[in-house]
Amino acid sequence: MRNDTPIDLLLHLNVSKLPEQTFRPFAMRGMSVRRLRERSKEAWWNFGKPGRDPNRLGGVLEQIAEQSHWVPHLKIAQLERNWNDVVGPAIASHSHVVSYNRGILTIQASSTVWATQLSYLIPQLQDTIAERLEGLPIERIEVTGPHSYSFRRGKFDIPGRGVRDTYF
Repeated sequence: MRNDTPIDLLLHLNVSKLPEQTFRPFAMRGMSVRRLRERSKEAWWNFGKPGRDPNRLGGVLEQIAEQSHWVPHLKIAQLERNWNDVVGPAIASHSHVVSYNRGILTIQASSTVWATQLSYLIPQLQDTIAERLEGLPIERIEVTGPHSYSFRRGKFDIPGRGVRDTYF
């Protein structure tokens, strides 16, 4: 049996007061009724006065990012996006940022030769990144070479050459 009656009419709810009824328990959590009345009165008297304008979206998102500890992840995304500007086009075409974990920035190079060259540039990279991305604590930069395929399948492999021993 299908009932097409809207839920607010079925439950005899006032639609205009529904958001207030829904969110009031969350607003009252941890506040006394007296404090709620004081806040309500203060908001009423300060309505329209200077300094009472709503925050801009960018400021609100910045506060959310800081409170949620997203800032390092956003800084790393910014570093990945601007990697070409940080190291230059020649080096950027042969390397990229892989990860950032607990103050360790990992950069992967396209070959071992480029990994060696980048390892010599680590002090300059640290200075440049610290200058461009303030607030991102980088304790160490690790440069890795390309990762090749491994024939190992797990910790229960039989010792020895394995798959390759059939090739002469």
